Amino acid sequence: MNRSKKLYILLGTLAVACAATFAVMQMEERKEQIKETGEIILELPGESVQSLSWQYKDESLSFHKEEVWLYDADENFPVSEEKIHDLLEQFQAFGAAFIIEDVEDFGQYGLDEPVCTIHLSTREQTYEIKLGNYSKMDSQRYVSIGDGNVYLVKHDPLDEYDAVLSDLIDHDEIPSFDHVAQIQFAGAEEYSIIYQEDSTDSYNAGDVYFTQRDGKTLPLDTSKVDSYLRDITNLNLVDYVSYHVTDEELQAYGLNAPELTITVDYTSEGEDGKETEHTFVLYVSPDPEDRKAAEEAEEGEETEISAYIRVDESPIVYKVSSGSYKKLAAASYNDLRHPEVIWADFSDIRQIDISLEGNQYTLTSKKDGNEFIWSYQDNDELEISNLQSSLQNMTAEEFTDEQPTQKEEIGLTIHLDNENFPQVQIQLYRYDGNCCLAVVDGESVSLVERTAVVDLMEEVYAIVLD
Repeated sequence: MNRSKKLYILLGTLAVACAATFAVMQMEERKEQIKETGEIILELPGESVQSLSWQYKDESLSFHKEEVWLYDADENFPVSEEKIHDLLEQFQAFGAAFIIEDVEDFGQYGLDEPVCTIHLSTREQTYEIKLGNYSKMDSQRYVSIGDGNVYLVKHDPLDEYDAVLSDLIDHDEIPSFDHVAQIQFAGAEEYSIIYQEDSTDSYNAGDVYFTQRDGKTLPLDTSKVDSYLRDITNLNLVDYVSYHVTDEELQAYGLNAPELTITVDYTSEGEDGKETEHTFVLYVSPDPEDRKAAEEAEEGEETEISAYIRVDESPIVYKVSSGSYKKLAAASYNDLRHPEVIWADFSDIRQIDISLEGNQYTLTSKKDGNEFIWSYQDNDELEISNLQSSLQNMTAEEFTDEQPTQKEEIGLTIHLDNENFPQVQIQLYRYDGNCCLAVVDGESVSLVERTAVVDLMEEVYAIVLD
């Protein structure tokens, strides 16, 4: 090999070595520039911010503050002050875990084309915050605040700023109705429900809801009324169709003359123990198009009817699912009354007189400590649980005021430990192959499954023929 060629080889080797050395030096230099920090890099009190905007994906939203926060594109939009506060809170004490100083290539952190860009302005200054790539290794996001550095931040602002406009609406709130005084229904059936503890109008101490019908005060099923109130509270008010409803829109939604109006009078207790009275109003109307489709549907074809609802005089109208609408529409007296033929607490029953196939039987109970011992004739310790279940399982398939026209299957007189209701008389008549007609204290009440009546008769025979 000639001298010239050897020189070229040596020079090439030297160049490679120099390049490698330079790369290592650069790497070492960069390592020195990445520093761990626990510093607060931005302190921006939320109350000082006068405008807020951000761009994320295809969403671009901007808001400004006057006395309250307003949406730039439509000041009629009801902005949630709480949600704006949550957005601004990110930067009240914005901390970083790592700092990368004197950055020349922001692209390697995804900050040349940021995922999200946030602009905040006070009366004195404007801030631009860019959110770059997410470091899976550190589980943190790269952020720029415009000072020439890149930060890995402790809390990812995108957790809040991935919001869309519907997330920023000041939704109507529905209370939990802890202390209800009255419920009023207006619509197809108009009636009121009052709350009254220790009432003398029921033989079950658990009954606290009552209504007036034909001059009588009648108990309702406590669990059903409570469940109905929970269904109202649990309405998912997020799918709004208008946030500044007009009279024309109300008519289009059927809310100018709602199918159902629910009014709940209730009280809430403050931290000072004082009670405050409130009235909550909810308007409900089925979607006119859904209702029309249901009317035009062929027999047997399943259809779903959604509904529009409005809270009092709110400017917002929401749409709820068919499931929610069905729950709200189940507000009639028959929907909320007791389905059981007899709903007394079984521990309050002292005697049962039974008429079956022309024969009379009497079952009695006496207290023994904390228990009641049932007896029939010489059998002083009856197993009564099956008979109890049979009585409780007689529930309405449908309510009716039809008069009996066929044979009485079984009759019972229930004697209670209750001054106001010493006894309840039940007669069960044959109706058809599937049902029997239940008559309580001389009034037709409901149709019950014939199998439930047969089970009751069999349990009676099991006791008296034993």
